[in-house]
Amino acid sequence: MRGTGFQSIVVLTGAGISAESGVPTFRGPDGLWEGHRVEDVATPQAFRRDPALVQAFYDARRAALARVEPNAAHRALARLDAEWPGDLLIVTQNVDDLHERAGAVRMVHMHGELKRAFCLACGERQTAPDTLSDGPACTRCGAHGRLRPDIVWFGEMPYHMDRIEAALAACDLFVSIGTSGAVYPAAGFVQGARHYGAHTLEINLEPSEGTHVFHEARHGRAGDLVPLWVGALLDRDRFRLNQPET
Repeated sequence: MRGTGFQSIVVLTGAGISAESGVPTFRGPDGLWEGHRVEDVATPQAFRRDPALVQAFYDARRAALARVEPNAAHRALARLDAEWPGDLLIVTQNVDDLHERAGAVRMVHMHGELKRAFCLACGERQTAPDTLSDGPACTRCGAHGRLRPDIVWFGEMPYHMDRIEAALAACDLFVSIGTSGAVYPAAGFVQGARHYGAHTLEINLEPSEGTHVFHEARHGRAGDLVPLWVGALLDRDRFRLNQPET
């Protein structure tokens, strides 16, 4: 660990943090994602084969966002974002907007966003309309029926990797919240952070596939554990900053 206190933090969040708000996790115990095989709705090949199915699937997921709200874990990370005096980057694997609605700003979506669309004609990324199934026009080039969900599907490169890798190399605390530890490249972030000397913490409902790689782990509901961790971290940092110099 660099120095005696943390200065730079990277937080990785996964499906587990949003599951407590009622957002379905990526893959259920039956291997399906909201009743569909992942191969049928989350690959470029699936979109080419049956674009109507894929568009309808993501239209339904986009509509479902209106029925969920940020939970205590999202709000705690927004508090950390607002009050942490050092560097912070929240990296989410989730495509929902719950972090933003809770108030987080210093963050990136590495797997894209449900409320964004990507134009296959001109490459413009833009706010998605409520539905893409009816082939709306691109706001930049005007092409109809060329918008797809701005989601990173299997076989595609995650977004913001240069920024994420730079933050991992510079951080002295890496925290993983609500992740399975099974999906790469995110599952390898802990090894990267440790390589550069960061302390690492897992907060998850149960041990992940990568728990053994972390320096410490806390298991339970994110809505319970994340506010406690954030509160202790901010209080400790304030205590350290208020100490008289010797």
